[in-house]
Amino acid sequence: MSPPPTPRGPMVAPRRPSPMDACPVHALRRRLQSAHLRPTRQRVALGWLLFAKGNRHVTAEMLFEEARRVKAPVSMATIYNTLHQFTQAGLLRSIAVEGAKAYFDTNTSPHAHFLNEETGDLMDMPAVDLAGVDMPPPPPGYEVHRVELVVRIRKSRKPVSKPQAR
Repeated sequence: MSPPPTPRGPMVAPRRPSPMDACPVHALRRRLQSAHLRPTRQRVALGWLLFAKGNRHVTAEMLFEEARRVKAPVSMATIYNTLHQFTQAGLLRSIAVEGAKAYFDTNTSPHAHFLNEETGDLMDMPAVDLAGVDMPPPPPGYEVHRVELVVRIRKSRKPVSKPQAR
């Protein structure tokens, strides 16, 4: 006799631990499956490049170059599609910085960024509390989904004063 169905489908028994649980590729495959994404070879290869190095910010072009260096057979279209699928599934966060240029952040927790205008590097900002920011209300029928804060920085043009010795 099978367990009764639940609103989300048939009841599934908890998974028993496996020796493969320690394998990073298997962990990535499970992560993709839990995000309702089929772990295709391309998704696993790109997921490995994205997530194996910890929290980071990448553009589609940067990921394409990394994939090319490791000889992963993926096209630029596959890179874009995978980045957008990972973003829709909540595995990445997209941060638009200029026109169509976007960075993809592996850290999906709420946080702000610095954008170095001279190098194009995107960096995490130390914790910022945006609760005190006086924002206008959204138009009728809309709600604020999230707030993206990108602070553009550049090298100071003012001379840096050195502390005086005593």
